[in-house]
Amino acid sequence: MKYKFVKDDARSWKGRTIRRIVAIRDFGDVKEGDLGGYIESESNLSQEDTCWIYDEARVYGDARVCGDARVYSDAKVCGRAEVRGNAKVYGDAEIYGRAEVYGNAEVYGRAEVYGDAKIYGRAEVYGDAKVYGRAEVCGDAEVYGDAEVYGDTEVYGHAKVYGDAEVYDDAKIYGRAEVYGDAKVYGPAKVYGDAEVYGDAKVCGGAEVHGEAIIRGGA
Repeated sequence: MKYKFVKDDARSWKGRTIRRIVAIRDFGDVKEGDLGGYIESESNLSQEDTCWIYDEARVYGDARVCGDARVYSDAKVCGRAEVRGNAKVYGDAEIYGRAEVYGNAEVYGRAEVYGDAKIYGRAEVYGDAKVYGRAEVCGDAEVYGDAEVYGDTEVYGHAKVYGDAEVYDDAKIYGRAEVYGDAKVYGPAKVYGDAEVYGDAKVCGGAEVHGEAIIRGGA
């Protein structure tokens, strides 16, 4: 075992009782006696490897943190969500539903990842962004700002989706493509290469935007 519950440090949270943890041995960057965050039960945080919940972070329900993952600041992981590998979740980020964050991925700021979404590789989701449904963000991709990625969408490679952009249905954004502003990409549309879609542009149906193409709203 690497942690135990702190006696007399429990709080009610969304109808559940969560309790603070304390390390009982050294591991990773955690020292014996370091206080951790809050969990509902031992099933929320593995007693193996170096995973840890820091600060005021909360993990509850059937959620699980394992491997070498870290959850800290005021982040929340709940439902049946899982954070594993070397993933980091912090800030005011929330991971819930059946979402998975793994690999070296990071979710932070006030971002939300939920449903059956998956964030992995070295992907980053941050700001006020939302990724949900069965969407996948992976590789070195970034989703941030107020962007929303949902449905069966895939964002990967070095692609970026940001601003107030929406990418949904079966769309794929990859390569070094960027979708931003108030742009919308949906249906089985693809944006890839060094392409940019921005403003209030819409790319939909079976359309493909690639190479160094630039699609601007109103054009």
